[in-house]
Amino acid sequence: MRRDSQPLTEDRLRMAEIVPAAAGPTFASDVRRGLSAEPKVLLPRYFYDALGSRLFEAICELPEYYLTRAEAEILERHAAEMAAALNSPVRLVELGSGDGRKTRLLIEALVARQGHLLYLPIDVSSSALEQGAERLLHVFPELTVTAFVADYQAGLRALRNEPAAPGYRTLTLFLGSTIGNLDPAERVALLREIRGVLRTGDALLLGVDLRKGASVLLPAYDDALGVTAAFNLNLLVRINRELGGAFDLAAFRHRARWNGELGRIEMHLESRREQTVPIRDLGLEVRFAAGETIHTESSYKLEAAQVAEMAAEGGFSLRKTWTDRGGRFAANLLIGS
Repeated sequence: MRRDSQPLTEDRLRMAEIVPAAAGPTFASDVRRGLSAEPKVLLPRYFYDALGSRLFEAICELPEYYLTRAEAEILERHAAEMAAALNSPVRLVELGSGDGRKTRLLIEALVARQGHLLYLPIDVSSSALEQGAERLLHVFPELTVTAFVADYQAGLRALRNEPAAPGYRTLTLFLGSTIGNLDPAERVALLREIRGVLRTGDALLLGVDLRKGASVLLPAYDDALGVTAAFNLNLLVRINRELGGAFDLAAFRHRARWNGELGRIEMHLESRREQTVPIRDLGLEVRFAAGETIHTESSYKLEAAQVAEMAAEGGFSLRKTWTDRGGRFAANLLIGS
């Protein structure tokens, strides 16, 4: 089901809120499940309330957090080549677009190559979508935006009702190494969902953080200013605010760990002491041993061979890979096969 707003910005912006067909898990149900599990876990999707989103923007500016700069370097150097890669006009879809700033270089290259461009961003934040779209529309008069307020799955389903114009291919963006937050089976499942709405010859531009030494990785997730620690601890602030939790932030610390066996950085919240935390709205008391952690995020770092294997399992072939000069990050062009 869709609720469309009135046309905005000279009729070039359409906002479509996608209402899920069935109610899925809620913040409350996921918190109950995760803090009752062994080991305890909270899902990283819940980092991004208003404060968490601002903290993540600050993380992206930190000197230790190389990912944003590395990906921007790739787009600055290779956007024109990416725009020409399908050798046909395209419409541009983006998963988890946020405010669209990181996509601007590619939009600029596509507009320069083909003139008019249809951009279809998908994000759960309506304010980020609208603000980002209006900023882009102001810069690019050749741009039209149909924005979907939805999670990935609902947005992808909605795209089935938005076929590409004759002669156009679809280029889907999944940037920022978000794919690395998913376990291997989840990554393949998402790629198959994306492939399911694309035609043969359509493409996915996939951002992937590459495997590197712990001396580079750990500071990126445990910066000297403590911004990442605040971002992680904000999950407890959110539980306190929205669910009547009684977490004492001083009783927990941020921990970042490199799990070499699984090839991932893990973020945890570690209990500094034995304690019991009530969460009023859930009727739940959560017991912690000293040193016990809540696992809040995994960020997998992949080898090139893993990217090719993942692409094949998801129904794509790896056409081209671009990396930054330091070889830290990769943008991968996957073609629907």
